[in-house]
Amino acid sequence: MRPLPVLLLLQVLACGKDPDPTAHHTGTDTAAFDDSREDCAVQAPERQLLWGDLHVHTAYSFDAWVYDVRATPDDATRFAKGEPLAIPPLDADGNGTGTLQLERPLDFVAITDHAGLLGETQGCVQPDSAAYDSEFCVNYRAADAQSIRDIATILAAEEPEHHEEICTDFDCEAATLDAWEDMQRTAESHYDRTSACSFTTFVGYEWTSARGVSNHHRNVIFRSATVPAAPVTVFDEPRPEDLWRALDRDCIAQDACDVLAIPHNSDMSNGQQFVPDWDWAETEADGAALRARMEPLIEIYQHKGDAECRNDQWGILAATDEACSFEKQRAEGASDCEDGVGNGGMAGFGCVSRLDYLRGILLEGLVEEQRLGVNPYALGVIASTDTHSGTPGYVREDAWIGHLGGFEDDPEERLAAPGDVPGGYANSAGGLVGAWSVSNDRDALFEAFRAREVMGTSGPRIAVRFFGGELPDDLCDAADLVAQADEHGVPMGGQLTSQEAPAFVVHALMDPGTTTAPGTELQRAQIIKGWLDADGERHIEVIDVAGGDNEATVDTATCEVSGTGAAELCGTWTDPDWDPSQPAFYYARVLENPVCRWSTRDCNALGEDGGDRPEVCDDGTLAETIQERAWTSPIFHSP
Repeated sequence: MRPLPVLLLLQVLACGKDPDPTAHHTGTDTAAFDDSREDCAVQAPERQLLWGDLHVHTAYSFDAWVYDVRATPDDATRFAKGEPLAIPPLDADGNGTGTLQLERPLDFVAITDHAGLLGETQGCVQPDSAAYDSEFCVNYRAADAQSIRDIATILAAEEPEHHEEICTDFDCEAATLDAWEDMQRTAESHYDRTSACSFTTFVGYEWTSARGVSNHHRNVIFRSATVPAAPVTVFDEPRPEDLWRALDRDCIAQDACDVLAIPHNSDMSNGQQFVPDWDWAETEADGAALRARMEPLIEIYQHKGDAECRNDQWGILAATDEACSFEKQRAEGASDCEDGVGNGGMAGFGCVSRLDYLRGILLEGLVEEQRLGVNPYALGVIASTDTHSGTPGYVREDAWIGHLGGFEDDPEERLAAPGDVPGGYANSAGGLVGAWSVSNDRDALFEAFRAREVMGTSGPRIAVRFFGGELPDDLCDAADLVAQADEHGVPMGGQLTSQEAPAFVVHALMDPGTTTAPGTELQRAQIIKGWLDADGERHIEVIDVAGGDNEATVDTATCEVSGTGAAELCGTWTDPDWDPSQPAFYYARVLENPVCRWSTRDCNALGEDGGDRPEVCDDGTLAETIQERAWTSPIFHSP
């Protein structure tokens, strides 16, 4: 894939609207929101798996509005609950002409519109705004490539400031607060506080920084209805450490307020999102500890692809892992940052760093822990959609219509070269968060987030349990696998405490799917081990623990699958090279049998209809198949 021109900022800088987008908010007193609720009728001491999406954009986001998305936060939340949603293309009155609906509603959601430029967006789309008729806003409402460039490139500045063209005559800060109140009202109105506990909402937003055209984005998720009076934007706090300190000061230091920040798209950061820089803190250990407290999770998959791993990265000793080629945005052959960092990753430029991918980040955490006594990167793993169409949880590979609204609403647009249309054929269908939670309410789910007992998938609802510790060898045969594992070990996200060689168990169930979209059988379950040797060298090893090579194939002309797979996989493994003096982590990865990638289906449909079949359908650029997968959070060992 060639480097992406700046036009890709249409997409990558991302990753509202009221019920009446032209009306100002009423300024409801958000102090009236509270978290009193009934106890959930379903309590699962061994934890139940709940599915959600923690990265969702609506018409409140500066880019989504340009994509002809008119879904409000309320619309998107209703969609997550299973209600139909009107989608682009728009008719003459600005209403969506298509309809989309989830077959399986989500259990929880957070709407995370870009906090930066909330006010500017409202100033340009509200007809009664003092800025509405300005040249800037007229150009913005043209809703084309230049619209995004004009409004979003300010986010790449060292010290971003509000747009004078809009905010001189229009109160952008007041409009931001109005939108923030509406986002809170939406979350509160859909949170099921009855004992049924059918659906959970979180108040959230995205802190969006593109400094140096490198990705620094974080999604900010609050535990309760008690949140700061205003979201922290890049205009207020231009550096991630400023964000952490502001949230710590204004939320965590206040009783009943808790919050976490979730970095995403580290693969576009040129090493900057996870470079260990603590000069801003009183001591390096203090800085590392604050980051660890504020950012316990990382989003490694969404519609802009995968950030788990990359082969042949500088400073990591590992055999080639073929599964690491999965859904990459950055081209093969890009220069390696080695021990430095670069710029331009959001537009496909600059070096690629081992700190852009989960494995390198986790290894760096082990290095920092040895040096400082604190691991700033002991991260749990999630995935989400990053939808900019207001469609949380819509991840169907076999019926994907894009996540960028009207910019991806036909096959020719989705299959365009990245840069000609934002994302184009490089985009993916997005992923989901799986949380092992005692109950479906905010407190229980937030505890799962903080405990890192969470996982991510590339879309399918593959259920994976992962435990490590002094576990029995025959645990896969036990009817009480989880009870025994809880008694003798720790779950994903946990810390090993024994100095004996740990045993691990991976248990996975295939996604059963739906009547119209049956699930795909599983191919293999793996454990990925990362460690530092006595010389400080970084190592990665991938171990198959269940399943393996099979004869599963796909006829890409018809997308019919054949061959064998498994509805359930379970395997145990004891580390034969255990050294209690070596820092290490272990996580599980489960792969499905291959199926057609969404792009193959689009190419086939164009061929059948006799339309203009893009050259990319036949020139070998695209992977024809995809192996969907699940990743668990790691289990850690500290000497």
